[in-house]
Amino acid sequence: MLINERKDNLINELTSSDRWVKPACPFCGLPIARPTEQSLRRPLEMPVGSCNCGAVYAYDATGHNLGSAFSEALVFACNMDWDLAWNLLPGEDYCEDLLEKYDIQSHYIIPAGSYEGRRISGALYFIRMHNDIQEVVWPGVQEKLAKARSKTVSQPAAVRQNKGLRLNKQEIAALVENYQLEPLLETATHDNTIISCLQRMLYTGDELLRLKTADALGRVCAAIAKYNPALVSRLLQRLFTSITDAGYGTSNWGAIDAIGEVIANSPDEFSGYLPFLFKILEIDDSNFRPTALRALGVIARVRPDLITKTISYFVKFACLDDPQTRGNAVWLIKHLATPNSRPGSTETRAALKAIRGDQRLINIYEKGVFEQSSIGQLATQALARLE
Repeated sequence: MLINERKDNLINELTSSDRWVKPACPFCGLPIARPTEQSLRRPLEMPVGSCNCGAVYAYDATGHNLGSAFSEALVFACNMDWDLAWNLLPGEDYCEDLLEKYDIQSHYIIPAGSYEGRRISGALYFIRMHNDIQEVVWPGVQEKLAKARSKTVSQPAAVRQNKGLRLNKQEIAALVENYQLEPLLETATHDNTIISCLQRMLYTGDELLRLKTADALGRVCAAIAKYNPALVSRLLQRLFTSITDAGYGTSNWGAIDAIGEVIANSPDEFSGYLPFLFKILEIDDSNFRPTALRALGVIARVRPDLITKTISYFVKFACLDDPQTRGNAVWLIKHLATPNSRPGSTETRAALKAIRGDQRLINIYEKGVFEQSSIGQLATQALARLE
């Protein structure tokens, strides 16, 4: 009898409101379901969910990436419409709230912050669109969630390491400099720590080495994405953050080129990040713009169908006087002008014809070397493909 009484007291203690709290929507108070991952690999790497009242939430396992959780919840609430998401205003277009100390394994809020020896620091970031926007996006959100697969509550499988060839930092640097990529790709199949080393190498002031590194990183990420795509998505998020946080600093050197190479080498998995490149393109900065055009050109070279902007959109950049901006814009237009693309508009063709006399040279990276071409030559090639 005494044992049963103690057992009941223990159960009551463990399930009392100060130890376990069933998660509920902060907007309507209804219970919510466990967050789920999307079945298709998209730039949403955090599990997401929705409430019947129209709120959407994203799960941050650490509680330290709330900025990313906010972004993912906001974009998912917009039915993956990135342009819509970044043009909305808090308070005016949507409400936001946060639930902390959430444990996805038990699906409870643990106010004490620990359970069974585990530290509980997860968070659910909530976004609820105002009614006029929600009416438009909600059906698509529900359709995506219906196809979602449940997030596993077990720890992710250990990355396959210590098997086969492993390389130290000096060996990786030498292989990149000599453009010997096969050993890097072999290592990437079982050792994903190579990503960190290559990312650090992006900060070199040597432009050719920087582009070789971005090239290698894109190929390595394609190999790693086959068994750990989340790791590659986190890399992309870090690269974008390095651009937005560093502003005009040098710590973003190589980041934009690396983003282009990663998407180009795994377009089906990571093409959802393309809208971020378009945002960078609109930044009025001579450092960002030509590099963003080059990154888009790298992607267009393998998958021109992924570039949702029309050719005429890029003509305004080709008309700028800066040689790198103009040259990279024309190089991008050349790759967009496929045999299956629509003929260029009269204005597009006229702009390219006006550029044909530009004899300034630019460097075009190709498989570990720079090839020089005049802007006029590129314009002539683009015109030939358009006509």
